[in-house]
Amino acid sequence: MRSMDRFGIWVLAILSVIQSSFGFYLPGSYPHKYEVGDYLNVKVNSLTSIETEMPFSYYSLPFCKPSEGIKDSAENLGELLMGDRIENSPYRFKMFKNESEIFLCQTDKLSADSFKLLKKRIDEMYQVNPMLDNLPAIRYTKKDGYVLRWTGYPVGIKVQDVYYVFNHLKFKVLVHKYEEAANVARVMGTGDAAEVIPTIGKKDSDVPGYMVVGFEVVPCSFAHNGESTKKLKMYERYTTPIKCDSTSVSMSVKEGQSIVFSYEVSFEESDIKWPSRWDAYLKMEGSKVHWFSILNSLMVITFLAGIVLVIFLRTVRRDLTRYEELDKEAQAQMNEELSGWKLVVGDVFRAPSNASLLCVMVGDGVQILGMAVVTILFAALGFMSPASRGTLITGMLFFYMILGISAGYVSVRLWRTIGFGDHRGWMSVAWKAACFFPGIAFLILTTLNFLLWGSHSTGAIPFSLFVILLLLWFCISVPLTLIGGYFGAKAPHIEFPVRTNQIPREIPAQKYPSWLLVLGTGTLPFGTLFIELFFIMSSIWMGRVYYVFGFLFVVLILLVVVCAEVSLVLTYMHLCVEDYKWWWKSFFASGSVAIYIFIYSINYLVFDLKSLSGPVSATLYLGYSLFMVLAIMLATGTVGFLSSFWFVHYLFSSVKLD
Repeated sequence: MRSMDRFGIWVLAILSVIQSSFGFYLPGSYPHKYEVGDYLNVKVNSLTSIETEMPFSYYSLPFCKPSEGIKDSAENLGELLMGDRIENSPYRFKMFKNESEIFLCQTDKLSADSFKLLKKRIDEMYQVNPMLDNLPAIRYTKKDGYVLRWTGYPVGIKVQDVYYVFNHLKFKVLVHKYEEAANVARVMGTGDAAEVIPTIGKKDSDVPGYMVVGFEVVPCSFAHNGESTKKLKMYERYTTPIKCDSTSVSMSVKEGQSIVFSYEVSFEESDIKWPSRWDAYLKMEGSKVHWFSILNSLMVITFLAGIVLVIFLRTVRRDLTRYEELDKEAQAQMNEELSGWKLVVGDVFRAPSNASLLCVMVGDGVQILGMAVVTILFAALGFMSPASRGTLITGMLFFYMILGISAGYVSVRLWRTIGFGDHRGWMSVAWKAACFFPGIAFLILTTLNFLLWGSHSTGAIPFSLFVILLLLWFCISVPLTLIGGYFGAKAPHIEFPVRTNQIPREIPAQKYPSWLLVLGTGTLPFGTLFIELFFIMSSIWMGRVYYVFGFLFVVLILLVVVCAEVSLVLTYMHLCVEDYKWWWKSFFASGSVAIYIFIYSINYLVFDLKSLSGPVSATLYLGYSLFMVLAIMLATGTVGFLSSFWFVHYLFSSVKLD
């Protein structure tokens, strides 16, 4: 009964995590009460494009600038690393006051350079990303009878070799009556939280107010009369009615011509409550596909689990049981007639080549895997809301640094285990563990950053942020890794159950190259995650919001199980053919899934990102993909190695062979 109760608890826990992917999240900031007539200020994020994957500042194009000057909003580390640059804009509304034909500005006449840059951004399909009360603007379009949902709107459009700019915006703000009960402790704060936390006991708490629960935009191209706008000031009414028709364009862009910008806004009371205002962005589509992904993973696990059970119950257990039933003389005679995995008893724990590198990679893999599990679990439980921009990246960086202590501990203790308890060289191993993966990451990111700097993209990491990252690395991550290494050096090493011969045994010739089998096993872990991988890639490169972290957490657990089973089976197969060099093969048996993920990334670039233009954009894509697959290789390889190490240790400690 106890085992059934535990099983039921685990099932309920998994289902609750999955259920969190259906829209449960912490909204991201405290609700802001706006009274009728209060000003609402629209902000703008960086211009983005799926063609170049290089963000640029909103004001790099000839748009209207706010009268008080351009100001950057408070940004966290994750926002800066993602290339977000949130700035104020000249668009402003008054709560619950509908306005139309509002003149914004008339730009200077377009110079040759400005005209060329504007055409280039239109060709590259750049999007403007307005935000109101931390909500991105949503744009709805219809295609083949389906309603499509987008965030932001395009800079312009090209029709028959003529360029048109969207210079009139029709905003709709959805509001909900302010409710005091909305201020609950489960709401997580963002950079804007400090200025919007309601004060308890405020005198005007009885004054009716509203909360922003939706923000929509319809871009239009309207040809204004330039002469009639010369005397208009910002926010004054345009002289003639403006008809916003999203299906037609009329404001063509020409060199030496100015552009007039205007907007209108309407308010609509909505039944959407504050905690549900992000549902329009996080509405999960294709949930059946995610369930299919999990079922597909379960089928692979069941298949491999059957093989593992056969190995343990029918082969290993049979040999061990038969050996234990014999008397000492029969055991000695049996030792002389050893076959299969029992023949490598004196070599199975022989130190592998490049042992220190293996220890470092396993230690870094533990650190990356721990970071992934903790981050995805927190995100699945709703502690990393999309409203809190950059918190996911910031959380990953924080957990990675803190878990440096585990990387140092595992790498040094494994080093001492391979060296039969020898303490010498543990400091060097700890230093390598602290610098191996972060060093490669810095090399890749620095190279890509030079490309972004050369393109004047806001996606480039500022030099000051590089200094901050280096300080975090050497002042927090490295010391924690060294502390972990110290504890690993003090911890008792793992005793091998059998002695290692002085002279290595010759490995018989194999019919097929063993590394071919190692690389082929990566297809099974890849089969468990390739469906979910498509949604993740679309989120990163297509600008779609990914928030089904409940499914992702379950897929991650299933991936870990598959990696462990694949490596265990392959290790047993190699031992049965008297190949005792299992250390590196067990690591790459599961780690080779990274090769297939990189191949999939290239396939995604060729077939799904066909609009990606220019060698710089392709280089950025491949560089970030290489960084991603390196982390995946270390994490999955570590799972495979540790499971194989446990299996080999258990196997040879169960029977005493001389």
